[in-house]
Amino acid sequence: MTYIMIGLIALVVGIAFGWFVCQAKAKADTKTAGGIIETARKEAEETLRDARVKTQEETLRLREQFDKESKDRRQELLEMERRVMQRESNLDRKADLLDRKTEEVSKKEVAIVEREKELHKIQTEIDDLKKLTQRELERVAGLSAEEAKKRLLLQLQEDIHAEAAAMTRRILDEAKQQADREAKRTITIAIERCASNFVQTATNCTIVLPSEEMKGRIIGREGRNIRALERATGVEFLVDEVPDGIIISSFDPYRREVARLALEKLVKDGRFQPAKIEEKVEEAKTELVKRTQEIGDAAAQDLGIFDLPKELLQLLGRLHFRTSFGQNVLTHSIEVAYLAEMMARELGLDADAAKRGGLLHDIGKSIDHEVEGTHVELGIKLLKKYNQNEKVIAAMQSHHEDYPYASPEAYVVTAADVLSAARPGARRGTIENYIKRLGDLEKIATSFPGVKNAYAISAGRELRVFVVPEKIDDFRALELAREIADRVQSELKFPGEIKVNVIREMRAVEYAR
Repeated sequence: MTYIMIGLIALVVGIAFGWFVCQAKAKADTKTAGGIIETARKEAEETLRDARVKTQEETLRLREQFDKESKDRRQELLEMERRVMQRESNLDRKADLLDRKTEEVSKKEVAIVEREKELHKIQTEIDDLKKLTQRELERVAGLSAEEAKKRLLLQLQEDIHAEAAAMTRRILDEAKQQADREAKRTITIAIERCASNFVQTATNCTIVLPSEEMKGRIIGREGRNIRALERATGVEFLVDEVPDGIIISSFDPYRREVARLALEKLVKDGRFQPAKIEEKVEEAKTELVKRTQEIGDAAAQDLGIFDLPKELLQLLGRLHFRTSFGQNVLTHSIEVAYLAEMMARELGLDADAAKRGGLLHDIGKSIDHEVEGTHVELGIKLLKKYNQNEKVIAAMQSHHEDYPYASPEAYVVTAADVLSAARPGARRGTIENYIKRLGDLEKIATSFPGVKNAYAISAGRELRVFVVPEKIDDFRALELAREIADRVQSELKFPGEIKVNVIREMRAVEYAR
């Protein structure tokens, strides 16, 4: 029990001690919390005081800024008000000016209306005077207004017709003079730079023999050698025409050259028999083929053309032994090539195409004795066969106007061909053809109505046509000259050009007694 009591007392003492300790701690904590609160209160007061100061400063700044903006705004409003007032003043002034202008326009409109009334009245009076004058003129002249108008229009038409004819003639003369100057300049330059031979071949050649006895050996027994020679070569041998010589006659220069070479080989060999004759003729043909190749190659190289096929060169060389109206065809072709190239350069065209077209324009004549067709058609086929440029074919195919002109170079080649053929001494023509051409010219001119006489003069280079002046006026004379020239150009073939000169002459004759 004692222990229990001691324990209870100790428990009570412990509890009391603990309560005192807790009370002391609570007082200490209360004192500490009060200090913290007081510190917080002081800090809050200081923060509040600082915030009030900043608020007052910000309020003062904002108020100053607002005052400044308000002042600026008031200034702008005042400026705008001033401008508005000035604009209103200007508008008032313009309105006053517009009112004055409107009043002036109204007054002018009234004046114009009055003036129109006066003019209308004056116009009425003028019309009345015109009618009165017209009736008086009709009475004096004895013509109605319609008749006078017709006469006036007829006279005016005649005057205009004559003036138009004179103007047309002047324009044509000027254009022709200009064209003539340019054409003559181009052709003159080309001719000055090109020098060619004249007619140089004939239809026969003479072979000189070592002795007169050689003729008998050439003729052979009963003429078998001479017949074999003529049969193999296709030419005629004239034995008795010249002493110590034989004439070879043929219109084909190529055959004539084969016969000449073969006969020279036989004379040199001395053996005359049909088998030997055929052998020498074949040798001559082989030699001539090689020679024509060299001639064609030399002609092309002289012109600066280095890419022609050897077949074309060989055909070109054959033209050396071909003539046209007595003119050597190869020489003519080379001349045409030179002239075409020079004229093309002067005119700014394709000089190479013109030169090649000029050189090859008569290439068909190398085979036209062997193949059917015109030399133009054969030439086109040959150039296409050997893959020549289409521009070259177009340049050469129109030189006889069998095909339409397909390029400017075609006109140049045609002009060069005519120029080469028409120059003095280039070709030989018969007197019969010359007289026939003159007669055809005069016949064409006299076939037109209103033509009285026609005369071909200047070796057929000019056609003078005299017309009936009562049937042909000046303007119709110009048309007639053109129609005659077109018909001559379409119906006749001629070198160069023909001048058609239509002459209209009016003579008034009277006698004084």
